[in-house]
Amino acid sequence: MLSTGREIISVAQMRAIDARAAELGVPTLELMENAGAAVAEQIMARFPKQPTAVLCGPGDNGGDGYVVARRLKRNGWPVWVETLGDPRALRRDAAEMAARWGGESLRVSEDNPTPELFVDALFGAGLTRPLEGEAARLCRILSRTPERVVAIDLPSGLQGDLGKPLGEACMRAALTVTFVRKKPAHVLQPGRSYCGEIVVADIGAPREALAEQDIRLWENGPELWAERVPWPAIDAHKHARGHAMVASGGAWRTGAARLAAMAALRAGAGLVTVLSPKDALAENAAHLTAIMLREADDAESLAAAARTAGAVVIGPAAGVTPLTRAKVAALAKTAAKLVLDADALTAFEDDRQDLFALTRDDHVLTPHLGEFKRIFPDISLLEDGRVDAARKAAQRAGAVVLLKGPDTVVAAPDGRAALNTTGAPFLATAGSGDVLAGIIAGFLAQGMSAFDAACAGAWVHGRAGELAAGPGLIAEDLPAALPAALEPLWRAARLL
Repeated sequence: MLSTGREIISVAQMRAIDARAAELGVPTLELMENAGAAVAEQIMARFPKQPTAVLCGPGDNGGDGYVVARRLKRNGWPVWVETLGDPRALRRDAAEMAARWGGESLRVSEDNPTPELFVDALFGAGLTRPLEGEAARLCRILSRTPERVVAIDLPSGLQGDLGKPLGEACMRAALTVTFVRKKPAHVLQPGRSYCGEIVVADIGAPREALAEQDIRLWENGPELWAERVPWPAIDAHKHARGHAMVASGGAWRTGAARLAAMAALRAGAGLVTVLSPKDALAENAAHLTAIMLREADDAESLAAAARTAGAVVIGPAAGVTPLTRAKVAALAKTAAKLVLDADALTAFEDDRQDLFALTRDDHVLTPHLGEFKRIFPDISLLEDGRVDAARKAAQRAGAVVLLKGPDTVVAAPDGRAALNTTGAPFLATAGSGDVLAGIIAGFLAQGMSAFDAACAGAWVHGRAGELAAGPGLIAEDLPAALPAALEPLWRAARLL
């Protein structure tokens, strides 16, 4: 993918960019000066002049802090530095910035004056061990009042690549200013919630230094896939816009399929059909209007119906049964792109290799955390983190894996991954995942690739949740919010 500004870089990649920038003629001291200047500018744009303590750690993050203090002082702020350790132990660029400070410096202590604002320049994204001593004490105290904290790069105590606190003590901030691109901890939970508002500052790193990194992770957004959304042409007809199908559960288990079907229709599929067992036909018919209905009792009849489909959703309320496994196997033999959700995954808990023998690169698996653990029990979310765990799962399945959650990950078998940040807590409600499966199928039926459809589906689903969000939100509200979520994308496409 081309550079979109949504690239997410690892801690190692940020270090490589710094080193490469120096090779290309941009000294790291200049990058540090630019970083500190950017943080100071953001502080002055958001806060009135007030007593401010810049907490400077023993590394380059502390060096950035000295620049912030100098820039604030130059603009008339009452500011001082509080150091963690002896400033004489600083090295290279950080030592130079400490020498340029020239203002008041104190050692971190409980006896210091109490400022109104703190700048956290203790530790950045490269921290590898839990905070201790005075750093831990400060973070425990200041985490209670994040509105008084501005963090440089990351709130101290967060692990940059996994987005998790390294120990019990971790800073929380109202504003985090990072550089070049976001790191995983800015997007993954709980790190994202520790950062407050996140600003990415351009500090003058050469574009070439960024381009040379093998970046395979992005923050999900329209910049990644919007140009491939297949909007209808002026002469479009319903058959040209794709046919999505949804396999219904049996009697008394049909609502999930209808939610997915309505979402597929709202996502733009020209035709949508619910494939229903005979005992559920009347129940489904009583609730369907624009969505068509067709009897499909067994695996063979389901596959026969799906031969005219561009995409099929199977799993919502399907039942954890041998019949569900047989239906998935039959559908996998058709040309239809599949969205395998819920019971279509859990049904293979004891036959995981059978599932992976069926899946292919135009299929999308949409597990939540529990389902992920059932079908990928040996992939550790704790050790690998959500991104690498989803990547491993996608490679094993040979399919796109969408790991659901407040920081949904979409991963492709080739290692590409996207982190989704749209959404609202009220999406944690029964049926929400069925709507997501239907949106993805709607995009798949119109010809989008599995990775693009999953990314677009996650973003649009989250955006619909934001638009409809509030106490009382239920899954039935989401399809109705899809036109408003899609309209800005359509308007932007018409301007191209």
